[in-house]
Parts: sequence; structure tokens; C-alpha cells
Amino acid sequence: MTTSQTPAHAARHTLTRSAAARPLRTFLALDAAVTAANGLIYLLAAGPVGDLLGLGSGLLRGIGAFLTVYGALVALLASRPVPGGTATKAVIEANALWALASVVTAVFGWFGPNTVGTVWTVLQAAVVAAFAALQASALRRLGDR
Repeated sequence: MTTSQTPAHAARHTLTRSAAARPLRTFLALDAAVTAANGLIYLLAAGPVGDLLGLGSGLLRGIGAFLTVYGALVALLASRPVPGGTATKAVIEANALWALASVVTAVFGWFGPNTVGTVWTVLQAAVVAAFAALQASALRRLGDR
């Protein structure tokens, strides 16, 4: 066994990698919190939120259920000492796709939102795109391209 393969070296490497993963875990945790909170608001207040945004409460409840589950899964990933590269890439790609679909939805006026709903859709798309960019950058810095 060489010096670089000792248990002490392996433990230091794990701690160093865990510390290096802190920004990624932070961005994933923030994403999870914002996503789950948004989902719960859609679920619990679909009527008033739907009135505000000009969207149907059934649509918001469906989106809310999805976002709540998705947020919980991202939180689970964020809780790992070093989030897996493949799972993190899936989150990044899902976020990028969500942001793109939101902008397309706003541009074409799908689901008939009012002005507030259209602005909200674009703003949340920007937040989700920012999470994707931050997560991708942190994953690259971690070396899990």
C-alpha cells in the first residue's frame, strides 16, 4: 500500500471533496427550498393564486404537486456530502428545460395567464435558469463535468 492509499489519506480526500461540494449543496438546497415552497403555495392556495395569475386552480394544483415532489428530491440530493454528478446533471437539465418551457409558455400565452401571470412565469423562469447556471458552475468546479 502506498502512502497515497492509506485510510488517513482517503479520509482527508473525502473531507476535502465534501468541503469542495459545499457550494453545489448550497445551490441545490436553495433550489429545493424555493421549488418546494412554490409547489406548496400552488397546492394550498390554488384558488387565490390562480385568480392573481389568471390560471386555473386545477393546473396550479398539478404543477404544485410536481414541484413539491421535485423539491423534496432535490433536497435529498443536496443532503448528500457530495451530490452525485449524474443526479446533479439531471437537476440542471430539468431546470434548464423548465426555464425554457416557461419562457415559451409566456411568449405563446399558453394556459391563458393574465399580465401578472405572464410576468410571474418569466420571472420564475429566470430564477430557475439562475439555479441551473449556479449548479452547473459548482459541478464543474467540483470536477464532475
